[in-house]
Amino acid sequence: MKLPALFLLLALAAQAQQLTLKVTTDRPDAIYKVGETATFTIEASQPAEVTLVFSKDGVQPQPAKKVTLNAGKLALASKLDEPGFLQLRATSGKTTALAAAAYDPLQIKPSMPVPDDFDAFWVSQKAALAKVPLKSTLTPIETKVKGADAFDVKVDCIGERPVSGYFGRPKGAKPKSLPAILHVHGAGVGSSNPGSVFWAMNEGGMLSLDINAHGILNGQPKEYYTALQTGELKDYRAQGNKDRETVYFKGMFLRLIRAIDFLTAQPEWYGKTVIVYGSSQGGFQAFAAAGLDERVTFICAGVPAGCDHTGSQANRVNGWPKIVPNGPDGKPDAAALQAARYFDCVNFATRAKCQGAAVTVGFIDTTCPPTSVYAAYNALPMPKKIHIDTLAGHTNTPAAQKFMQQAAFEHVRAMK
Repeated sequence: MKLPALFLLLALAAQAQQLTLKVTTDRPDAIYKVGETATFTIEASQPAEVTLVFSKDGVQPQPAKKVTLNAGKLALASKLDEPGFLQLRATSGKTTALAAAAYDPLQIKPSMPVPDDFDAFWVSQKAALAKVPLKSTLTPIETKVKGADAFDVKVDCIGERPVSGYFGRPKGAKPKSLPAILHVHGAGVGSSNPGSVFWAMNEGGMLSLDINAHGILNGQPKEYYTALQTGELKDYRAQGNKDRETVYFKGMFLRLIRAIDFLTAQPEWYGKTVIVYGSSQGGFQAFAAAGLDERVTFICAGVPAGCDHTGSQANRVNGWPKIVPNGPDGKPDAAALQAARYFDCVNFATRAKCQGAAVTVGFIDTTCPPTSVYAAYNALPMPKKIHIDTLAGHTNTPAAQKFMQQAAFEHVRAMK
C-alpha cells in the first residue's frame, strides 16, 4: 500500500472514531403532560447512519427507524399517552446517545399493591434480630480528619455477618449532643469508606457510621474483595430470589437496623436525628431503612435501586437489581415476583415515618430507570424533594451530590 493511501485510511479511521451523537428534547426540563408531543433533536458530529428507537424507558420498543444525518441534525416527534418516560435511543456503530421525555412523572404509581402480610413479615424479622444482643467491637484507626476519633466497628447481627464499618465522632463530644448519620453503599463488593469520618465534624459535630453492604472485613487487600466478588458474593443480587426468606437483601436490610441500634446506643446521640445516606444500592438501603425503622428521620437516596421490581405487571421497566428473571416462556418468574415485593422501595416508602426525603434521578438512567424511581418517590408520604438531571445516566452529578449534602445539613439544622 502506498504511503498516501495509508495516511488516508488512518485519517478516515480517526474521523470515524470521533463520531459523537447528541439527543435533546425541545423543553429544557424535559417534562410534558400526558398526550403532549415531544420533539427530539438528534445531532451527529459528522455524516452518519443512525438507528433511532423510541421506547417506554427501555421496554416495549417501537420499530427502529434508520436515517442518514448528512446535515448533522434531525428532529423527530412522538408522545406518550400514560405517565412515564418516552426514551429515544440513537445508535451508530458503537456510539449511542439517549434522551427522555418525562410524562406526568409525579403521577406514576407502584405497579402492584403492598402485600397483605408485608408488615407481619418484617415484624417477625425484626423480632428475630432483637434477640441478638447488641455487642460491638471498636478498634481505633488513624484518620486525617482533625478533631475526630475514628474506629473500625463490628456489631453482632443475625446470621454470620456482622455490621462492619468505620465510625467517626468528634473528640470529647458531650453526652446527648450529636445527631447521627449512616452511610450505605452502592452495588459491588468492597470495604467501608474511612473518608466518611469527615462527616463527624460537619454541622457542629455528628456521629458518622459508614458500613459496607455485606458485613465483610474493611481495609483489606484488593485480592480479598476480588475473591469474594468472584466467589460467594458473585451475582449476589439474585441469590435466593425465589423465596422471601432467602432473598440476599434480607440480611443487608437487617444490618441497617442493627447499625441504627449501634448509633442510637451511643451516649453522644441526642435522641433526635438519624439520617440514612446513600446512592444506587445505597438509595435502596435508605428507602428500606426508612420503611423498617421509625428512628430514621431523613433519607438521602441518590438514583435509588430496588424500585418497582414488579414493573412488568404494569408493562413498565423495573430497576436494578432485576431480581425477577424471565422464565423460558418470557414471562416473569412467579416465585421471584412474589418474593421481590417484600424488598421493594415502593412498599418501604409507604411505611416510612421519617420527616423528609431527598432523592435524585437521571432521566436517561438505564440501571435504575426514572420510571421506577418515580414510582417509589411518589409513594413517600412525607415532605420530599427530588433533584432531576435530564441528561444524566446512572450517576450522581456534582449538582446532585450538592443537593443531597445540603438536604442532609438542612435537616440537621432544622432538628436542632
